[in-house]
Amino acid sequence: MKLQVVPKQTDHLVPTPIVHQTAFWGRVHRRMGFGTEAFDLALTPGAALAERGDFLVVRSPLSNDADCAYVPYGPEIAPDVDNFGTFLERLSEELRPLLGPNCVFIRWDLPWTSLHAREPEHFAEDGEWCGPPENRLREMRMNFGTADHNLWKAPRDLLPADTVLVDLDDAEDVLLARMHHKTRYNIRLAAKRGVVVEQGTLADLPAWYELYLETMARNGLDPMPLSQFETMLDERAEGSASPVITRLLLARYDRTLLAGMLLALAPERATYLYGASTNVHRDRMPSYALQWAAIQLAKAHGCRDYDMLGAAPRKETPHHPLAGVHRFKVGFGGRLVHREGCWDFPFVHDSYSAWRGFEEAQLLERTVTR
Repeated sequence: MKLQVVPKQTDHLVPTPIVHQTAFWGRVHRRMGFGTEAFDLALTPGAALAERGDFLVVRSPLSNDADCAYVPYGPEIAPDVDNFGTFLERLSEELRPLLGPNCVFIRWDLPWTSLHAREPEHFAEDGEWCGPPENRLREMRMNFGTADHNLWKAPRDLLPADTVLVDLDDAEDVLLARMHHKTRYNIRLAAKRGVVVEQGTLADLPAWYELYLETMARNGLDPMPLSQFETMLDERAEGSASPVITRLLLARYDRTLLAGMLLALAPERATYLYGASTNVHRDRMPSYALQWAAIQLAKAHGCRDYDMLGAAPRKETPHHPLAGVHRFKVGFGGRLVHREGCWDFPFVHDSYSAWRGFEEAQLLERTVTR
């Protein structure tokens, strides 16, 4: 397999259901101070359209004179399952001279279905996925057939590797029928108990952000700055090849804000980017009303599916950070999707090892303090 990689303008990134691979996402990150680049990719020179694609790269600083190249949910184009590792190795080597001498490693946050979620032996009798094996075994498999065995499972997945994808092609009554009966009940209960969902504006964002800070503190997570959400809600990437619309949805009861989310609407797919809620009036089921409103808005926009962006890989995963929302999201009738997650290809091994050690120490510290 011969790969051809050519730089292109980020505004020329082609439309895709994956919001993290759009010109919109590139513009958001440029406004946040990150470097962004885009590349056309063809499996062979002159390849057919089905064998061509492109991908966005976000540059993240590691020090004053070093950075890494991060590819969020990319590349979308994928080889056959037997060539995952050799494809990534060749692609990384093609990118090396284009990324420059200061790039320590490239991190691929792969949207591809996990190698271990394609085989029956990795599923339990009840149909639940058992999850991937330990990283050492995953690395052995990913590096099979590669020249340098230089692909490493990253210490963490920056975007959720497991998610719930809801098919929106059917009518609303069919979508409701597919949901768990408790989910349908709670959607109707929220309406009966006076929860109203409305679209907010930039002026409503500070109030939502207070809920967001409360939610992050409740879950022991580090919050992002308000300015990042202001940028996401303000940016449209108008005039680019892949614009995206964002909406702030707010669930209220008697003027009290109970929950809210930032929803992205790209061609064919809506994506739940960020959410927040309060512990007040939880019996009014505002989160159920909010998700149902998002589904209705996505359908009206013409989206074919809805990515709820994050769930534990299976029901019984008590220590997973998304274990608490797994049952809630699955209740909306979607299917679990298991992606490969983040994989690193180091260019400067000493610097990469030092950075990896720093990341692992951070993760350990967070685990201990929870």
